[in-house]
Amino acid sequence: MRFSFLIAEVKEGLRRNVTMSVAMILTTAISLTMLGGGLLAVRMADKTQDNFLDKVEVRLYLADDVADADPDCNQQLCKSLLEDLEHTTGVVSTKFISRTDALNEAKEKTFKDQPAMAQLISAMKLPASLKVKMAGPDDYANIYDSFHNRPGVANVRNDKAIVDRLVGLFDGLRNAAFGLAILQAVAALLLIANMVQIAAFTRRAEVSIMRLVGATRWYTQLPFLIEAVAAALAGTVLAVICLVIAKPLVIDQSLKDTSKVIPLIGFDDVFLTAAILAPVGILFAAATAYATLRFYVREQDN
Repeated sequence: MRFSFLIAEVKEGLRRNVTMSVAMILTTAISLTMLGGGLLAVRMADKTQDNFLDKVEVRLYLADDVADADPDCNQQLCKSLLEDLEHTTGVVSTKFISRTDALNEAKEKTFKDQPAMAQLISAMKLPASLKVKMAGPDDYANIYDSFHNRPGVANVRNDKAIVDRLVGLFDGLRNAAFGLAILQAVAALLLIANMVQIAAFTRRAEVSIMRLVGATRWYTQLPFLIEAVAAALAGTVLAVICLVIAKPLVIDQSLKDTSKVIPLIGFDDVFLTAAILAPVGILFAAATAYATLRFYVREQDN
């Protein structure tokens, strides 16, 4: 009997404040969608970082006179560089890249989809190099300090700086998304508080009668909490639907031309984000409604 009465009270409250309820649902949905977008941006940044850091390498470009005099790295200067690299802490593997190998790599990999650039590269004299695979990106400093002044080494290149700039871009997007989500969350908080306070005010006579016949304060406040949670739950479902739709229509379409550089997120990432958003939205609404009711009751008692 009490349960059916509780449900009836919740339905009646949502019906009386339908415009406020719809506004809260939409505000909650927008807030959680922005938060979900921020979480997906974090996931994308992490995937990009993992993908590139796994491929980060160091290249020791040889001086032109060394490359011309020793095209196969058979002479002592080049061989000693290779041997010393192999025994350097943090080095997993080394490989000599001749001028010819560098040219083939540029034409067949780097500029594979750009015939004009590949043709232009064919007329150039690319430097020979020693390609070094590191155990981790932090090993670069040790390798650089040990070899950048060695005879026969023209310069040392590290890919990590490029990866750091790319990851920094996603971090900026993530922070922007979180900033907007916080603003939306404040708006949702105020709207939930207003809805609960208006609902309590419009039913103050009913609540007073229930208290006179012995109903506990918690029992009279529970319908308002459930109304806020129900609206938040609806907003959460709407936010998840938006993220699921945005994945193929917005995210994938925006990044389809950069999929070789930026790993695409999957639906598993979206559903993992949804699993985070659901309790956040519900707990956020419940806590806000409870705090508002406590404040309203205290004001009424005074």
